[in-house]
Amino acid sequence: MEVIETLVTEAVEVEENTTVVSNLEPDKTKAEFVWTLQATWQLVHTRLEMDQAFDQPVCKKKKLWEMVAEKVNVKLRDAGNHISNVKAYECDLKWRNMLATYRKNSERAKRLGVGSVHWEFFKAMHEVLGKSREEVEAQRKAKLNGTKLGKAIASKKFTPILPTPSLVPAPCPTRPPQDVLQLYMELQERKMNMWAQQKALEERKIEAINNLAQAISSLAQNNTSQLLKE
Repeated sequence: MEVIETLVTEAVEVEENTTVVSNLEPDKTKAEFVWTLQATWQLVHTRLEMDQAFDQPVCKKKKLWEMVAEKVNVKLRDAGNHISNVKAYECDLKWRNMLATYRKNSERAKRLGVGSVHWEFFKAMHEVLGKSREEVEAQRKAKLNGTKLGKAIASKKFTPILPTPSLVPAPCPTRPPQDVLQLYMELQERKMNMWAQQKALEERKIEAINNLAQAISSLAQNNTSQLLKE
């Protein structure tokens, strides 16, 4: 049976060979914090209690991790453990490693069932981190109901923004072959009529010119006859 779990030793923590680098700058001048089983459980409970604060769209993670470290130190001192104080970056790094181990076990639970996971921190983390988006959204709306903000959101009317319909050019109507042939014949007939009209006009021009020439010739002959008689 394959077991994915976190091993906490006196000096070194091994979690499925997963290495995660924290974005909080460590103080390397002091010895690193030794994560005992009790300290690890205190971190898990504290971090899960503040999960909603970490999920906010705008939040200062460094400040939140400082709060986590402070709460873990207080709980350890109250339990009688007088060990060196854990730093914010150490809590951040430890949680990232545990989160990577949790995700691997979560995938295993999906394939083989929850009973196949024996990591001791899985159940506590899965109760908070395993919620679907729908469940988280439903809880958020339930908390808003009855509050001034919830009533304001419920009473506000939103106008949906519809996408602008794309302009699709209308398809050109296709003519059947018979209509195309008929149209072609009509165009040819019009051309023939225009050519006949132009030809008749040219013939009239020629006839008018001939008549004018004959009139000029006749007039010239009459003038010549009169001059001869005189």
